Amino acid sequence: MITIAQESPLTEDGRTLLAGSDAALRAVYSAEECFTLDPEELVDDSITFLVAREEGTALGCVALVDCGNYGEVKRLFVTPEARGKSLARLLMAELEARAAALGHQAVNLETGDKLEAAVALYKRLGYAVTGPFGDYPDHPASLFMGKAL
Repeated sequence: MITIAQESPLTEDGRTLLAGSDAALRAVYSAEECFTLDPEELVDDSITFLVAREEGTALGCVALVDCGNYGEVKRLFVTPEARGKSLARLLMAELEARAAALGHQAVNLETGDKLEAAVALYKRLGYAVTGPFGDYPDHPASLFMGKAL
């Protein structure tokens, strides 16, 4: 059975998931093209860090940043061995439910077009390409997407 719960990104499992996310990003993007938050930066009252587990094993994560009038998706990652179990879809559904419970009317995210599987997932979930939001620069490696809740 898959469970999704809020956890600290500073645990060993949280750090391992985030390191896996970093490695996946660095495989296709330079450090200057990655706009991620490290585990310490994810410890904030405005951020909810979610971990998906199966039989106690941490298999994926995502963070919801409360940006006032919208929520932002950060650090969506599923371990390679757990892909194909719909974990990313389940994590995003939980994130969206929590964003709606916070009163957000929309969820935004920044990704990259080289992350084809992620972009395809977001499109299947109803996200559309938008322009930059928040403090993001209009960077050629960035693809901005959003979804009304």
